[in-house]
Amino acid sequence: MAKKYYVVWKGYQTGIFNSWEECKKQVEGFPSPEYKSFPNWEMAVYAFERGSKDFLNKKDHPIKIIMDGLYGHPVIPSISVDGACSGKTRLSEYRGVDTETGMIIFKAGPFMDGTNNTMEFLALVHAIALCKQKRIDLPVYSDSYNAIKWVKAKQARTKLVRTLHNQPLFDLIERAEKWLALNQYTTPILKWETQAWGEIPADFGRK
Repeated sequence: MAKKYYVVWKGYQTGIFNSWEECKKQVEGFPSPEYKSFPNWEMAVYAFERGSKDFLNKKDHPIKIIMDGLYGHPVIPSISVDGACSGKTRLSEYRGVDTETGMIIFKAGPFMDGTNNTMEFLALVHAIALCKQKRIDLPVYSDSYNAIKWVKAKQARTKLVRTLHNQPLFDLIERAEKWLALNQYTTPILKWETQAWGEIPADFGRK
């Protein structure tokens, strides 16, 4: 069974709880409690900080799509990121776009001797840092399991060999890791479900 997290906005004790049993203790018998379950920690933190008004009794709220199932429709508005690497030239780049319109929000590269995974990782960190800096309250989509894991681990676990050509890229990766280590963020990182929704809007179209 998938792990769930329970947000209690009004109860004997408020916060985020890891089980229904703990949540139940806070709301059972409490007058007019406010609580809801979420499929991942990021969404639970996001919801707790936003407040219950955006998540209870609002059937048309875009974030409710996540609660009802990750395979319904993508959340709009949101940001989508992607990376690309040419097998011939070894040039790599990444970008972030508006999920709904495809408008480019940021783009970086080309970098020498990169990989798809390193580009996906850098794209995610770039988006998260931008959201924090500009106070943009939107979730970020990535279609890369590895990039999402690396960001959560605060480390790019790449097997890429460092060379004179890609030293600038490794410098950027180290900056990204340092930013993750020193900063807290509430931006939800969501998996783009390619099989259900097609290619992520930030895709470079080179497959």
